[in-house]
Amino acid sequence: MTKEIYLSGGCYWGTQHLFSLVDGVRETEVGFANGHTDSPTYEEVYTDTTGFAETVRVRYNPSVVNLDFLLACFFRSIDPFSLNRQGGDAGTRYRTGIYYTSEADLPEIEAAFSRVEKRLGGRPVTECGPLQNFFPAHEAHQDYLRKNPGGYCHIPLKTFTYVRLLQDLRYLLGDETDPVARMANAASLIRERTGWFWVGFYRVDGEQLVLGPFQGTPACQRIGYGKGVCGTAWERGETIVVPDVEQFPGHIACSNASRSEIVVPLRDGNEVRAVLDIDSTDLGTFDLTDALWLEAVAGTVYSAKA
Repeated sequence: MTKEIYLSGGCYWGTQHLFSLVDGVRETEVGFANGHTDSPTYEEVYTDTTGFAETVRVRYNPSVVNLDFLLACFFRSIDPFSLNRQGGDAGTRYRTGIYYTSEADLPEIEAAFSRVEKRLGGRPVTECGPLQNFFPAHEAHQDYLRKNPGGYCHIPLKTFTYVRLLQDLRYLLGDETDPVARMANAASLIRERTGWFWVGFYRVDGEQLVLGPFQGTPACQRIGYGKGVCGTAWERGETIVVPDVEQFPGHIACSNASRSEIVVPLRDGNEVRAVLDIDSTDLGTFDLTDALWLEAVAGTVYSAKA
């Protein structure tokens, strides 16, 4: 069985490459959707007078990958509050949109919108509606980044690593119910894929965080509530990105080799049960892209939803 969804995420080169990396996606094709002319050329669409959006047709096997996962990846690859602009590309042709061919997909699509709204505190400006028309782009535009590895892409390149990491983590954890086992394999896989200096978890134990499964050098065994980066992320219930650990008030130096850090809470419902702590030996390693995707990774440890 094969299903399809049409996704507009700005410049279609990067969006196509992202979904081509997902297991279960059988075919991707770039083109132009939901405009008001017939068989438009790229040059015509570029004028922003045809009503078309640069779009990727994604054909997938639902027994391998579901629409929920595809949409989770989609929303993390775009700025859902940017109207007619993604990255440095501006114009109605670069608007974001989800276009479906089956109304049976609407509940999952609406659920994805609701999760984004809850996570980010606002309704995305991303369009949602039935596919009206779709015209494939010229062959030179198909699989552009595969043909031109150094070509332009508005999506941060680390996104492509995270897509594979998130999907493989889901496969690896499967239906295992023990959270410590899930943390152990998650820490191992993250460090294997990224090479970061330290990757591990601290588990909530009363008023302290206690060291859980990790990969890296020996670390602090317990951290108090509200103390250091880990304790502060627990107290605030939010991800903290630290470009320079020496500039963070009250930083706890478990290792002098750590120079930048990101800490992500793990939730079971509304309750923080642990934090994912990642350290780098370089300054400024982590940014908003890392936060977005590592929140999905952290959520996977306790939930099947990204």
